[in-house]
Amino acid sequence: MSKQPKTTRVSPLRVGVLLVVSLAVIGAFVYFIRPVVIQASAPGPTNFAGYVDVTLTPAYPFETPPGPFQQDVILAFIVAGRDAPCTPTWGTFYTLDEAASDLQIERRISQLRLTGGQARVSFGGQLNDELSTTCTDPGALADAYESVIDRYELATIDLDIEGVALDDAAAGARRAAAIKTVQDRAVADGRTLSVWLTLPVDTAGLTDSGRAAVTSMVAAGVEVSGVNGMTMNFGGSKAPQESMGDAVTRAAKALHGQLWTVFGSADRSFDSTRAWGKVGITPMIGQNDTPGEVFTLDDASQVNGFARDNGVGLVSMWDLNRDATCGHPLPIVLTVVQNTCSGVDQGGVSFADVLGAQTDENAFVGSSPSAVQPTPSASPTATSPTVVDDPATSPFAIWDPLGTYPAGTKVVWKKQVYQAKYWTSGFAPDTPVASAYDTPWTLIGPVLPGDTPAPPPTMAPNTYDQWNASTPYLAGSRVQVGLVPYEAKWWTQGQRPGDTFSGGSPWVLVYPS
Repeated sequence: MSKQPKTTRVSPLRVGVLLVVSLAVIGAFVYFIRPVVIQASAPGPTNFAGYVDVTLTPAYPFETPPGPFQQDVILAFIVAGRDAPCTPTWGTFYTLDEAASDLQIERRISQLRLTGGQARVSFGGQLNDELSTTCTDPGALADAYESVIDRYELATIDLDIEGVALDDAAAGARRAAAIKTVQDRAVADGRTLSVWLTLPVDTAGLTDSGRAAVTSMVAAGVEVSGVNGMTMNFGGSKAPQESMGDAVTRAAKALHGQLWTVFGSADRSFDSTRAWGKVGITPMIGQNDTPGEVFTLDDASQVNGFARDNGVGLVSMWDLNRDATCGHPLPIVLTVVQNTCSGVDQGGVSFADVLGAQTDENAFVGSSPSAVQPTPSASPTATSPTVVDDPATSPFAIWDPLGTYPAGTKVVWKKQVYQAKYWTSGFAPDTPVASAYDTPWTLIGPVLPGDTPAPPPTMAPNTYDQWNASTPYLAGSRVQVGLVPYEAKWWTQGQRPGDTFSGGSPWVLVYPS
């Protein structure tokens, strides 16, 4: 009988051990050796832009920013009309046309751009109905978004999806399809439209619904510029002794990992640096809605350093309206959220200045310039006497040195619109002053192309006698032409109020107090 050759039997256990050891070696290379051998990408730029609650009273003057970190703003919120599901409105209170007249939105955005600032508009928010939840017609929904983008010449928008809107899968699909349509139209017109999603997070990052919202957008082909985490109101996900700064940075790290996974699954070159560039961080300054959660100036400094070290794409805050210490009759420190102050003692320091410190400029790259050409100064002064106002193209009455203007009165002077802060007369709106506190006027913004005269003020019938061509009037006499009231600036007879005369009209409008 011939001898059989020896055979070697492979042990499954040995193969398993070898496989584990090999994977461990590869893992060690990836996590310990590769970062040393391969230079990590430098952090990208970090931009800062604060939210502004547009419909809040008193209005926040975003059009005249006090410093560089108030120049770029996110205007909130566009939502569906109460009785018009496909009509965009500002907080349900104003249609776009009503906001133009009542809030002077276009004029104020143009003025902001003249200062070098930019604006994006946020759709949605916690209250009211985001457009996609009520507008079920795909074409009408895309047109609704686009009407806002076109009207305000936007190159960047924000979609703030929270509450019931976040759990509405059908609305999410409609929203994604509509935004894809709007982006495609922009490309066809030679423009770009950047889209940021603002979503709730806890210290573990996005919720399941939040991840689904991002995935839905990406699956629809939307170019998502970034995901802005609402790093606020953490509740139970925040450890009892954990500072708000630590909770915010922990949430940001978790969001970064989630975005690296989502966007990296379709792009092998998508690395950690690019993932950080798609991260947004938005704390609620001062007292949060959750009792016991207070975001301090120290927390703001920590978040600023963390964002710059990692190249976080966007740092924001809710909101610029609240960026001040509470004043009388409120106490300085509060445990109840206020709309116009932070509830903490800021000591004269702005949260925007701390969160925005040393961040990069041009938060909204590619934003449209103002439709109005800049004047030599954003706030014209008496050094520009050649500017002449035309009543036919002025949206409000032209300022008159002998006129009297109660608080809230709007006038035009040297192609700019001003509003009286309190009763004033004889003080030119462009008079140079040491500070904004020294003038009775607030600059609203430039006269815009297409502006037409606003209706003059009116008073009840018989408030004053009707003007009569044969009656002589002394200075200070008051009359009405129809319902429109006028006051004589000097002695006059036969010169009808409202008409233009060589040397100037002897009449000035009377504004109800």
